[in-house]
Amino acid sequence: MNERTGSAGWPASVLVTGATSGIGLATALLLARQGRQVIGTARSRDKADALIRTARAQGLALDAVVMDLTDPASCREAVAGAADLTEGGPHALVANAGIPLTGAITDLSEDRIREVLEVNLVGTLRMCTLVLPTMRGRGRGRIVIVSSASARIPAPMNGWYTASKHALSAATHSLRMETRRYGVQVVLVEPGTVATPFWDRAREDLSVLTTAHADAAVHDRAASLLSRIHRAAGGPQPVARIIAKALGVPRPRRRYTVGIDAHLGTALECAAPLWLSDHIKTRLFALHTPAAAAPTRTGQASES
Repeated sequence: MNERTGSAGWPASVLVTGATSGIGLATALLLARQGRQVIGTARSRDKADALIRTARAQGLALDAVVMDLTDPASCREAVAGAADLTEGGPHALVANAGIPLTGAITDLSEDRIREVLEVNLVGTLRMCTLVLPTMRGRGRGRIVIVSSASARIPAPMNGWYTASKHALSAATHSLRMETRRYGVQVVLVEPGTVATPFWDRAREDLSVLTTAHADAAVHDRAASLLSRIHRAAGGPQPVARIIAKALGVPRPRRRYTVGIDAHLGTALECAAPLWLSDHIKTRLFALHTPAAAAPTRTGQASES
């Protein structure tokens, strides 16, 4: 397949990770609608085929490759597949794929902790490493990394996820400075709350912890907060439009914060004294009273 310049101009070809749902799906469809060549990644062949069918139903054309972000060999194969489709490699990468992990720092299994760090941080940066040689060879490229506003707003019951995104945001800034001399522009996008299937898995995490731990009231409160936030959240289209803008403008911003809640939350986090921020959050999550003594535990919560 020949590279297409597309009606929107450069970058002609874009690799979008996590393109089967949520922000990734909205972004892949929007970029295809703009005339770009889109290659989306999916965890399975069935999901890849479903992505292609979804695009065709809207009169759009895109390609899909199968990739497990936790598997280095799978990532290499996916980038090689994208290179074959684009005759050399994509001009841009949207590193969007990510997973949640909800629960207290000490309640979560090490397998889940490693998974969220591997997907949200290590795997994402691995994809950047894999596409960069071609971009450097061209003297031009663009990488948009989707982190989260929660990276700058730590909260109870969200520590490991926040840690993964905070580290990703920091690494993105380092990567931007390291690649600038090669003509590669790196952009960070930090969305606020978005209504996607992402939240279903977060609630599943809490459901498991509620049945496995003595302090069920805290997990119930967190689950209730998640449900209310999800109901109030908008869809992923505004984030997709910002990603498309970051790809399309000649000089993108270094960081885009998306959503009123994201702008307000990060501003308050910076302005409020730490003691006040802690006080508000602990009351919100029902952590302001001493916990009842719990039996000694020798294991951790199991995965669902």
